[in-house]
Parts: sequence; structure tokens; C-alpha cells
Amino acid sequence: MNTKIYIDNDTFVAGTTLKDGSLPEHNNMAFHACVNPETVLENRKRLAVSLQCTPEDFVCASQTHSANVHRVTLADKGRGAQVGATAIPDTDALYTLESNLILCSFTADCVPVIFWNETNGLTGVIHSGWQGTVKEITLKVFEHLKKVERCKPEDFNVQIGMALSQEKFEVDEDVYVKFKALGYADEFMYFNEGTNKYHIDNQKTVKKQLELAGVPENRIAIDRSCTYMSPDGFSYRQDKKAGRHLSFIMNKGK
Repeated sequence: MNTKIYIDNDTFVAGTTLKDGSLPEHNNMAFHACVNPETVLENRKRLAVSLQCTPEDFVCASQTHSANVHRVTLADKGRGAQVGATAIPDTDALYTLESNLILCSFTADCVPVIFWNETNGLTGVIHSGWQGTVKEITLKVFEHLKKVERCKPEDFNVQIGMALSQEKFEVDEDVYVKFKALGYADEFMYFNEGTNKYHIDNQKTVKKQLELAGVPENRIAIDRSCTYMSPDGFSYRQDKKAGRHLSFIMNKGK
């Protein structure tokens, strides 16, 4: 199985693709980290078939570790799906109130955040590497959804996807200081005197941001699979030429 499904009911389907050594480029889903774009297209087509849709239903962003969010409309359908240059520029969070669009986020250690609203059908994805986390992208997205889209945080369900574990996410003081400055990440960090490195739990920091935005803890799930240690994981820290997972969500419109 080269896809992990987090939810699949009458209304929503969400999950992530997995590294698979039996497939071309190990099931890499990203144009910006590929050897052959045609291989990525084939991998995306295979995913689309499993979701009973087509790659033209995908919507992708050109991720830049920003805190920018884009409200996806039907006019965005297919952006970045078959040609990387058509992706939504300089954006690390997507959400939509439309049905039958696959919102995509690409990661290889960074934290993917997948969310859906059972009341109004809104779906979304966030790419939160450590830079996005210290920019509080997840908190900002949910504050935007509350203010602009009039969403209630308690109506959301959130899946935090597989990412680099705290054990493998070791950093120097410059990154530690940025997490420290958040004011709420201390319990998610420790110092290793043997290596003189700090270790940060990026997933739990993102979870804290969701809670600060008002999302109930019992509506937040975390996939604790480590992208570095799991055979199913793409890890940029382990391999600078690693492919990318595609985390996705779609409102089926049923």
C-alpha cells in the first residue's frame, strides 16, 4: 500500500502518499524534487485513480516556507497538477469551500497539517517546516478562518501528518532561540549535552498552535511516524535528493 488514509467517509477523504521502493522514484510526488517530471505525473495519476478522480482535480502551491494562505476556488483547479510552473506561488497553506478538489501539500520532514470542517465542508492543508512553525503559519491560518470565513474552531478536525521526529530533529542554538521566542514551545524541546544540539518536537509545537487557535485537543490527531526512521518516509535531512510525500484532502461533495 503506497498511500496512508487518515479519513474516508461519505464526505471527506484525506491521507498521505508513502515512499515505495517498488515504484518509480520511490513514489515521489513533487516536480521540484524529481529526476523526471513524467515519473511524478505517473505517480500522481496512480493516486488520482485510487481517489476516483483525475490529476486535473489537484491544486498545488509553490511552497516557500512562508506563512501565506490561499483560498482555493474552482478557477484554481489543476494549478501545479501537471506543470510545476502553474502552481499557486509563494504559498504554504490552501483551503477551499469547493467540492471535488484535491488540495495538496508536499513534505519530506516538514509537518503537514490536514483539516476539515464538518459543519460547512471546508477543507485545507498546511505545510509547516520549522520556518513555518516559528512564523506561526498554522495559528495564523486558523485565526484567518475564524475571522474571514466565520468558522468555529470546535467544528474542525485536524490530522497532523508524519514528519521528522524530535529525536532526529536536532538543531543549533539559532533555531532553538526562534522556538523559545514563541513563548509556548519550551516543553517540546530538550538539550543534548553530548552533541551540543537542541532537539525540537515540531509536530507538538504545531499542535499547540492549533489549541491556541481554539481547536479542541480531542479533535487533533498526530501521525508519529518519523520520516527519517520509517521505511515509508522521505527525509530531506537523511537524503538531500529525497522525493516528497503528498498530503491531500478532498470534500467529495456527497
